[in-house]
Amino acid sequence: MEEKRRLSRVEINHQREKKKRVYRWIKYIIGIIFLFACIYVTAVYLKTKNAFDKTYDPQNSVTQAGFSSKKKFAVLLLGTDTGALGRHEKRGNTDTIIVATVNPNDKKVSLMSIPRDTMAEMIGSPRFSVHKINAAYNMGGPKMAMETLSKLLNVPLKYYITINMGGMTKLVDGVGGVDVVPPLTFTYDGCSFTKGVKTHLDGKKALAYARMRYDDPRGDYGRQLRQRQVIMSILKHSISFDTVKNLDEVLNTASNSIKTNIRFDSFISIFKNYRDCSNNMSNDYLHGNGAMIGDASYQVMSNKELNRVSKILREQLGLEYVELDNNETYQNSKNKQFDWLSGNQNQPYYIYEPNSNKLWHG
Repeated sequence: MEEKRRLSRVEINHQREKKKRVYRWIKYIIGIIFLFACIYVTAVYLKTKNAFDKTYDPQNSVTQAGFSSKKKFAVLLLGTDTGALGRHEKRGNTDTIIVATVNPNDKKVSLMSIPRDTMAEMIGSPRFSVHKINAAYNMGGPKMAMETLSKLLNVPLKYYITINMGGMTKLVDGVGGVDVVPPLTFTYDGCSFTKGVKTHLDGKKALAYARMRYDDPRGDYGRQLRQRQVIMSILKHSISFDTVKNLDEVLNTASNSIKTNIRFDSFISIFKNYRDCSNNMSNDYLHGNGAMIGDASYQVMSNKELNRVSKILREQLGLEYVELDNNETYQNSKNKQFDWLSGNQNQPYYIYEPNSNKLWHG
């Protein structure tokens, strides 16, 4: 067998140089690809940040810590009755009021609906004032809405997200629509829904689905259930990578309809650290009794129900239960004649001045 010729030193060095040139070219190509990837990611990041910043509310800014360390937190979700159907008020009342708690230990998101007609003291008002809780946002903005809910249920609230009707339509379309299973069959605003049949909703249909109240045997409580279904579906869709990579387009479309005091960097931390929580979602509601305060129909809450909901929310936030002692429990103590078990939706209920037997007349 012919012996293999040994390479000369010159030939060996030539081959080494050739390999080095190939490696250098590979490194250059990888470097260029990495550079363009960085430029692209930075451009997407800046576009998304710019779109998100349009929704940010600096007037209600708060210190934001804990998202990166996966602490439990709560957000007040408010849906206003403006931005569509010819309604263009700056604030409006909040038809949708939901306290969302996020617990990374249990990997869970919980939604607690608060009826819009709930009797509540308006915290932050210059004088003692009691109204339906949906008026808090209209009267004093997100600050009054958060402080009023916090006092009602003894739950710390410092983050909020507000979206109006027009914004919800755009947001649903932006995440590619939502999926719901209607609890009843009905038609509203030209859109039809069938009980028990999974239905994919675009923005227009989602708005109709969430707004109908009078044809629901459960009234506003039935509407709250459907609102929670839509919001739960939005949350599940919104944390998908398809939505996140197009987030700038979604936010640019709906930015005039959304306001929040959660900063962009906090949102990024929430997306990175709490995504798994959206796979385990539950919902509940504060259940009241119909009553007449003056000539207006309200929902008044028993001490038992207020404490039940307060305990649930505080436990989800890792806080000890403390029995409520607020204006609502005080008013209940003054209305000894009120029959909480009668089912009568038109019982009179009276509002008293604080620490007084004198009736409040507004």
